Amino acid sequence: MGERVCLVHYHEIGLKGKNRPAFERQLVTNLGRALRTFPISGVRRAFGRLVVSAEDGRASSELAHAIVQVPGVARVSLAYVCSLDEDEYCAAAVRALGEAGEFKTFKVHARRSATTYERHSIDINRLVGDALCQAFPDREVRMHQPDVTVYVNVVASRVYVYASSAVGVGGLPVGTAGKVVTLLSSGFDSPVATWMVGRRGAVCVPVHFSGRPMTADTSEYLCQDIVRAFEPAGIVGRLYVVPFGERQREISLVVPQGLRIIIYRRVMFAVSERIARIEGAKALVTGESLGQVASQTLDNIAAVNEVVSMPVLRPLIGSDKQEIMRRAQRIGTYDISSQAADDCCTLFMPRRPETHARLSKVLEAWDLFDHDAMIDDLVRDAEYLDFDQCPSYRPPRDLSEMHDELLSRKR
Repeated sequence: MGERVCLVHYHEIGLKGKNRPAFERQLVTNLGRALRTFPISGVRRAFGRLVVSAEDGRASSELAHAIVQVPGVARVSLAYVCSLDEDEYCAAAVRALGEAGEFKTFKVHARRSATTYERHSIDINRLVGDALCQAFPDREVRMHQPDVTVYVNVVASRVYVYASSAVGVGGLPVGTAGKVVTLLSSGFDSPVATWMVGRRGAVCVPVHFSGRPMTADTSEYLCQDIVRAFEPAGIVGRLYVVPFGERQREISLVVPQGLRIIIYRRVMFAVSERIARIEGAKALVTGESLGQVASQTLDNIAAVNEVVSMPVLRPLIGSDKQEIMRRAQRIGTYDISSQAADDCCTLFMPRRPETHARLSKVLEAWDLFDHDAMIDDLVRDAEYLDFDQCPSYRPPRDLSEMHDELLSRKR
């Protein structure tokens, strides 16, 4: 019996046209980065799949688990690679079915891409099926909805045999959809929104607005932990931190209490847009969910949105809190977001925030302070931290120096 490999299946990439090879190449690059701690001998394209080979010829379930977390992967199968010898690939089918766990029913699904091989798919089904019936006489063959399907793919001079697959995160390879700036807090919503946009192929550059110096810097460290939790997916290249606490205090002294949150968010959006233009990003991303809190009514979303010209993506706009928290558990950010930390979202909050702000009133409040100077200062004082997880991230030319700890950006 030959080597054991990870057979990587994709879905959306297979629907692409002439640009499909570019998506496949990006996925190969991303897998190479995600698997750099594993002893793999290579990642190659083959018959509409990707094949990941281990140096010792024995791909493991741990390797498959790492692969399924990479955006663009629909599922991963641990497959035996055999020659065209019938005894060899029948023995591999018996072994693969035996490793598939508990089952009562099974079937064989053969596919022949090599037309030079004398046996047709239906012949391979019968041949392998006979071998499996002899090896598992107390199990039943069922053609519709069996417990396990044994796949036998004949490609050129090789036969790939597998019986179980792990489901991947799907989506598109990171780096195929451009760059976005995401407004990231240490709560539940914005990390999930960031992950969802990354899963659609975008390189994410989070911006966190800290309450520092009016609060502790706990939220900054939690956001760093959240970004590290994204490492298996490889969606983030750099994290910006903007100390916002003192500016919030200034706003709270001059802006009507009910409009504070809207004005805070307008400043945050304006600063994020400036950083996005520095980074060459094409959109902003937020974790807003319609009606979840006072600032997320349609009127207030419109009042905040008015301050920027860049598209604002809201992946969670139709999700409720329970859905968001379940997603956070699946992507590994739930425990981090469960930790209490004061940040700008808890600082100088009004007792009765406006839920249906009129834009004219918001613009009047906006002109009560020198917002342009404040935005300039906040962008200038932004700090950043780089993460070596996203091969598609390219730092802006003016901020090309890489930081492994939070440091103020160079002026």
